[in-house]
Amino acid sequence: MPGSIHLDNLTKRYGALTAVDGLSLDVAIGETYALLGPNGAGKTTIVEILEGLRTADSGTVEVLGLNPISDRTRLQRRIGVMLQEGGVYQGAKAREVLALFTAYYPGARKADELLELVGLTEQATTLHRRLSGGEKQRLSLAMALVHSPELVFLDEPTAGMDPVARRATWEIIERLQADGSTILLTTHFMDEAERLADRVGIVNHGKLVAEGSPTELIHARGDVSFVSYPNLPVQELTEQIGIDVREVRTGFYVVTTDAPTPVLVAQVTAWLAGHDAMITELRVGAGGLEEVFLALTEENNR
Repeated sequence: MPGSIHLDNLTKRYGALTAVDGLSLDVAIGETYALLGPNGAGKTTIVEILEGLRTADSGTVEVLGLNPISDRTRLQRRIGVMLQEGGVYQGAKAREVLALFTAYYPGARKADELLELVGLTEQATTLHRRLSGGEKQRLSLAMALVHSPELVFLDEPTAGMDPVARRATWEIIERLQADGSTILLTTHFMDEAERLADRVGIVNHGKLVAEGSPTELIHARGDVSFVSYPNLPVQELTEQIGIDVREVRTGFYVVTTDAPTPVLVAQVTAWLAGHDAMITELRVGAGGLEEVFLALTEENNR
């Protein structure tokens, strides 16, 4: 039985720019796979190729055992796509938008059922242009689920939402997971990927630089990280200990090593004390997916 997604040596160029560079990955049926990467890493191109919106220059692309270009009509009946924005008439009411989409698919869910699913029952008669950013996102999610698709593409599903709406949307996605849906998720929220994804693929410069479950990726890092004053002269520390030290974001530093030792930790703290730099946090090993993401993309950029 084929998986939900199969990419082998996928390549896509735009003139001199290689957006996707020999990328291979597989997503199993019923799996939630988070595709992560900085802006410009190639994520959008990959997803658009999977959805049949762009053609690959080379490589193998299979979605639910189909070719997204030659089998596009058949594939569209089986996938759901959640867009970040656009594609909706601003003067339509929320229920009207869903009623229009349900008319495209025989046996589709009812509009009111979908509104209840995404928590928009009270906004059923609200014009689209009057919905908040988070409400528009939830309506977009409902549109993607009209025909109970086997595979759902979620592009930044909680962008523009407040913390309460984010948690509610996570619960909707978790219900989809419990029902056996396959989900390809793109997000800039690392806590979202850490909570929802079975596996994560980190893309940078069009290449897959890391892949695994959130737990595997977090535990694979042996870095020492610390939080202190910004713009410390860490090149001095690098030269002293012979290990690369970087300020990956303001005031957050990473000592890149696979084998941290008590001596290394002592060297770091002694150097900081010698520069009268107060530590507000010191950690051995990655504390979460965000630290892994920042470290991997920084290493790949260098």
